[in-house]
Amino acid sequence: MHADDFGFGTQIRKSPYFDATVRWGAKGFSVYNHMYIPRDFGDPEQNFWSLVNDAILCDVAVERQVEITGPDAAKFVQMMTPRDLSKMAVGQCKYILITNADGGILNDPILLRLAENHFWISLADSDILLWAQGLAVHSGMDVSICEPDVSPLQLQGPKSGEIMRALFGDDIMDLKYYWMREVDLDGIPLIVSRTGWSSELGYELYLRDGSKGDALWERIMATGMEFGLKPGHTSSIRRIEGGMLSYHADADINTNPFELGLDRLCNLDMEADFVGKAALKRIREEGVTRKQIGLIIDGEPLKGPNTTFWPVSHGGEEVGKVTSAVYSPRLEKNIALAMVSVDHAHLGMQLEVVLPAGPTTATVVERPFFDPKKSLAAA
Repeated sequence: MHADDFGFGTQIRKSPYFDATVRWGAKGFSVYNHMYIPRDFGDPEQNFWSLVNDAILCDVAVERQVEITGPDAAKFVQMMTPRDLSKMAVGQCKYILITNADGGILNDPILLRLAENHFWISLADSDILLWAQGLAVHSGMDVSICEPDVSPLQLQGPKSGEIMRALFGDDIMDLKYYWMREVDLDGIPLIVSRTGWSSELGYELYLRDGSKGDALWERIMATGMEFGLKPGHTSSIRRIEGGMLSYHADADINTNPFELGLDRLCNLDMEADFVGKAALKRIREEGVTRKQIGLIIDGEPLKGPNTTFWPVSHGGEEVGKVTSAVYSPRLEKNIALAMVSVDHAHLGMQLEVVLPAGPTTATVVERPFFDPKKSLAAA
């Protein structure tokens, strides 16, 4: 496949790394934030083992940035999220939820603070640029909101630290989990953070000049060769093992933080006001009717992740749906995240899942399924 031949027209954007990923073996793409993302480099199981044993480099330029600057930037960003940002330092990153007036989740991005009044919201798959600009119009606050020329790569896996050291020198090893810094690689301007969508040790490299995408990709791959670095894609297997959310699958505008057990990301008693505060207080008081659970699904190994929401039932009655499911070769089990009624969310409970091939049994278990304390990523 030639890179120029691929696509559906110009309305779906190509990343600065697109040609490089095709050159390095990308065979299939998905669309995320109106942009192509590589989803197939051959064998997803091999991609998983490369991630957990060595390292992979992923084009995640689809994680578009919403840049918020201006005198009221900090106040405005706090208005967008229930997470208390009052102690967020310059150079720090935080996983946040963006909620609407009903307490529904619009996105679960990483927030980066580049300067006192300079923030990036590194997005999951939904149009927060439009939401932010709409909020700003009616906020009375002095802010500027745009999508900058910023395209992240993810370098993830146990060898990622050694590759970063080879690229940037010993100083980079001081970078703490969920912190970032500005760096320059052979004249390529970057922000580097200790974050990623893998639950493994990992880094994100935010390129600040799209014209240098090819050069950056090739430089990292060349440096990483001796450490076993492979081109790859974000691993469904690993992220489900780690209980990480995929927006539109495990969470959406009709899901609230309490259903996902993400109360820790909501400080409803802080002084600052934010969109959805009253609704989330009401939900906290009334309780939720459904909850996210982990499931082990019995039967033959799944051939790939689910592409529809599989019904979950108990005693012949439908009680919820599987949102993300995959076979884990490490755990040798079919693992899944599901949303079910609270009465059926108890650990050890036996449920039934209707797979495309027919019904099978499943057991409610703890999530994450592997490394629940995130000790690998935070080491």
